[in-house]
Amino acid sequence: MKKIVTVLAVVMSLLMVGHSVKAQTKFAYVSVNDLITSMPETKKADTAMNDYQNALAQSFDDMRREFAEQDSLLSSKDTVKYNKAQLELKRKNLGELYQKMTTFQQQAQQMAQQKNQELLAPIQKKAIEAIQAVAKENGFTYVFVKEQLLVYPPAEDIINLVKKRLGVPITAGTTGGATR
Repeated sequence: MKKIVTVLAVVMSLLMVGHSVKAQTKFAYVSVNDLITSMPETKKADTAMNDYQNALAQSFDDMRREFAEQDSLLSSKDTVKYNKAQLELKRKNLGELYQKMTTFQQQAQQMAQQKNQELLAPIQKKAIEAIQAVAKENGFTYVFVKEQLLVYPPAEDIINLVKKRLGVPITAGTTGGATR
């Protein structure tokens, strides 16, 4: 009889421990993209990025305009006033300018991507730190990226908690059921 009571006590304690461990594991999710796009810093970064892209485009347009001017000089009847060496030098300069334009166009794309990453990195870091803080404060063991999930309960979306922590206005259309 004592053995049965002991075995039942051990089984009950294991069930209680298993239940308490299971109860401590809490899952949540958040749309990092939605969070980042709602942050005011993102709007500032978008403005800075547009300014940067416009500056790059202006530089390219200036090069293209210079190329067109030099090309039209070599295509006109005024080439008679140049000797053979001068024409050869002007053609060489035109070719170099064309090469410079092509190289700049490729570099501009890389420069724009680098600038975009540079502008977004601190925003992404701030969002991740806020998500981690909210998860810790509310006892969530795991927080998943919403876009990676196929099925999820609406009550475990913590976007509103993170927005509140960041001081971002919560819009009426935002779903975020986890409130604490």
